[in-house]
This record gives sequence, structure tokens and C-alpha cells, in this order.
Amino acid sequence: MFIIKSCAQQSVRLYCRRPLPVLTLYTKDPCPLCDEAKEVLQPYQHRFVFTQVDISGPENRDWFNKYKWDIPVFHLNGRFIMKHRVDVDLLEKLLQEEEWKWPQS
Repeated sequence: MFIIKSCAQQSVRLYCRRPLPVLTLYTKDPCPLCDEAKEVLQPYQHRFVFTQVDISGPENRDWFNKYKWDIPVFHLNGRFIMKHRVDVDLLEKLLQEEEWKWPQS
């Protein structure tokens, strides 16, 4: 008997009924630390929706003023979680918390 405990353990998103959290990367070009961070995030990519905000765009002036010296900066569901480098332990903890907020499939 095989029991799937959570959507994160499924290999196909199609069967997952819970919404995925949104991980936002605040970045600009060039940003070698941002490139490095994206590589570190690859093993987790099935557990969140990934978005990027280019802080150098004129529409993102507020983000530029806030984060110009701190990129990469990460928000999970609109909440600041880390900057400069990916803290995989923290990311794992926060993703697990998000996964347990929703009923198991």
C-alpha cells in the first residue's frame, strides 16, 4: 500500500490541490550572487512558484531604494525571509510550514 502524505512528495503537480507558495527574488543585472542563488534553489523549484523583480527598472524604484546594496533578497508570499545568500535550512523550514497549512492530499 502506497500513501502520498503531501503534495510536495508527489512527482506531478497536476494532482496537487494546495496552492504553492510564491518565492520572489529581488535582483538586478548583473548579479553573480543572484545567479548562484538560483542554482541553489533548483532542487526546491517544484515546491514554490518563482518570480523575479528587477529592482533597476523605473517601475521598481522603491525596491531599488530599499535593496540596492543587499541583493539578492528573497520574499516568501510577500514576506522578507533572507538576503545575500540562500539559507537552505531556513528555506526548508518555511516551505514545510507552508505545506502543512493545507490539508494533505
